Amino acid sequence: MEQYKNNSRRKFLQSLSVLSGATIAGSLLPDTLHAESTLLKPANPLAGHVFTATPYLQHPTPDSMVVMFITNLPSYSWVEYGETDALGQKAQSVTNGLVDAYTRINRIRLNKLKPGTKYYYRVVSKEITYLNPYSLSYKSTLQSDVLSFTTPLEHPEAMTCLIMNDLHDKPESIPHLMKLNGGNSYDFVFFNGDVFNWQVDEQQIVDHMLQPCISTFASEKPFLYVRGNHETRGQFRRELHHYFCNPQGNQYYTFTWGPVHFTVLDTGEDKTDDHREYSGIVDFDAYREQQQQWLNEVFQSRAFKKAPFKVVLMHIPPFYSGDWHGTMHCRELFNPLFNKHHIDMCISGHTHTYGVHAPEKGQHQYPVIIGGGPKEGTRTLIKLQAEARNLRLTMLDDSGKEVGNYTVSK
Repeated sequence: MEQYKNNSRRKFLQSLSVLSGATIAGSLLPDTLHAESTLLKPANPLAGHVFTATPYLQHPTPDSMVVMFITNLPSYSWVEYGETDALGQKAQSVTNGLVDAYTRINRIRLNKLKPGTKYYYRVVSKEITYLNPYSLSYKSTLQSDVLSFTTPLEHPEAMTCLIMNDLHDKPESIPHLMKLNGGNSYDFVFFNGDVFNWQVDEQQIVDHMLQPCISTFASEKPFLYVRGNHETRGQFRRELHHYFCNPQGNQYYTFTWGPVHFTVLDTGEDKTDDHREYSGIVDFDAYREQQQQWLNEVFQSRAFKKAPFKVVLMHIPPFYSGDWHGTMHCRELFNPLFNKHHIDMCISGHTHTYGVHAPEKGQHQYPVIIGGGPKEGTRTLIKLQAEARNLRLTMLDDSGKEVGNYTVSK
C-alpha cells in the first residue's frame, strides 16, 4: 500500500512537471503563433520563396490604406511607398513594440497619407530561415512590381461602388462581371457574401477570390467583404478572417464614403443553431442579437444621422427569402430598426434570384435589392452611385443587360 502511494505521488509530480513545462514553454511563444499555427505552415516550400498572393488593397480611408499580401514561407515583410515611383518611405506592421515578422499573411497599414492623392508602392519580403531568442537568419528577398492607388477624398461629393454576391467558387465570374462596368470609374468593390461554397484551405481563398481580384483590380482599387452563410462552413472557416481587413476589425462594421453611410451586417447561417449540420458548435442567434444591440448604437451615431443616404449591406435579406430561420431572425431583429431609423436601401444576395423590391407598407419602408447568381445567366453586377441629392442603383445581368434599378432622391 505504501509503495502504491509513493508510485502514485511520483507519477503525479512527473505529470505536474510536464504540464508546468508545457505551460511555461507555451507562455514564451507569442499568442499569435498559437492562434495562427496553421497559417504559419509553409505553403509549397519546394517552390522556394514566392508570393502566394501579390498585393491587394483593403480598408481605405482618406489618410490610410491597408496593403495585404501572402508569402509561402514565414518572412519579415514591409511596404515601400511614396508620391512618386521613387518611393522613399517604409511601413511595417508593429504589435506591442515588436515588428510582425515570421509571418506569411501580411497586413500593413500605410498611415498619414494625403487625401485624394496618388501613391506608388511595392512590397518586400525577406525569408526567415532561423529564429531563436538571440539569433535570426534571412535568406532570399522578394519584391513586387511598383503599383499605385489613390486615397479617397476627405469629403467626396460623390461615390460609386460595384457589388457582387453568390459567386460560389466560380472565380471566372469576378473578371467577367468587372468587365460589365467598362471603363467607368468606381471607388471600391464590395463582395456581399457566398464567394465560396465552404472553406477548405488557403489555396482556395487565393485561387477563387484573391488572385482573380488582384489580376483584375485589387492592386489599385480596394475591396470590402462580408461573409455569407456558406462562408461559415468547412474546416477552414475559422481562419477566413485573417485574409481580409474590415473597418473596426469585425465581421460586421460601418464606414462612410461621400454622401453614403454603409452598415454591414454578418447574417450568419440560414438554419437553426441546433440543426444537425452544425453539430452543436455554432451560436448565430446570439451573434445576431449582439449585432442588433450594436446596430441600435450605430443608428444613434452622428455619422449615421448626418449622412444624406443610409445603405445596409447584408447577405441574407430580411424579406423575399422564404421562411428559413436566418431570414426570419434577421427580420425580427433588424427590420424594426431599419424602419424606425429610415434607411434608404438594403442590398442583399443569398436567394440566387435577382430582384428589386420597392417599399411595402406595413413590412419594409425601404427597397430590398437582391443580387443574383451563381450560374451563368443569373449572375449580376450592382452599381451603386450617390451624389448630394440622389442615390441610384443599377443592376446588370451577366450579359450586360439592365435588369433592375432604383433611385432615392432627397
